[in-house]
Amino acid sequence: MRRMNPTPSTTTTGPDAATGNDTEEKEPTAGAQTADGLADGKPGETGAPEDTDTSGATDSPEDDSADDDALDDGAAPPRTSSGVGVAAAAVVAAALGLTSLTGTWTGRVGAERETLVGQLHTSQTSSTSQQIAELYGDGWHTTAAINGAVALVAAIIAVIVLFALRRATTAGTAWAKPVAVAALVLGAIGVVVSLGMYFDLFASLPSAPATTAPTTTPPAS
Repeated sequence: MRRMNPTPSTTTTGPDAATGNDTEEKEPTAGAQTADGLADGKPGETGAPEDTDTSGATDSPEDDSADDDALDDGAAPPRTSSGVGVAAAAVVAAALGLTSLTGTWTGRVGAERETLVGQLHTSQTSSTSQQIAELYGDGWHTTAAINGAVALVAAIIAVIVLFALRRATTAGTAWAKPVAVAALVLGAIGVVVSLGMYFDLFASLPSAPATTAPTTTPPAS
């Protein structure tokens, strides 16, 4: 004998049945959308957002200029020379320029030598003008030539010092420039004076006065 099921079977009809079917259909659709979002990696959909790496971004010009300024600030300062050589050269030039005006030992020795040579080559029969030129004129010209050479050397050294002070950066030699300028002025004056003395422009050689033959009177008869 067949046993009967005491629980009656219920059949869902109407709107409830339709709603159940729609819910079952929407659940797979939502899962598919989530999977698609994870696969595509689109922001705004379900899934982890993409990480953006900005470490390789190009630096701006302001950053480059800041780096350059930092390098410039960290650079070592230019080396400056002590300037001892330039200062010593300026003092030497000034001393030579002053010596060219007051006279040098070398000029005196050269003048004495020319005087001795003139005495050896001059005879008693030579004219007075020739004796003056040989004994004194040559010695004076030798002194002027030597003093002029010293003055020229002083001027050249002064010009070199001024050029070196203009081109180089020296420390503690601010007084060297006025000294070099003074040496240049003294050297120029020495050269002018020596040229004038050598060519007898400032003082000419003395000349002997003209002598007249003595007149003789005839003896009285």
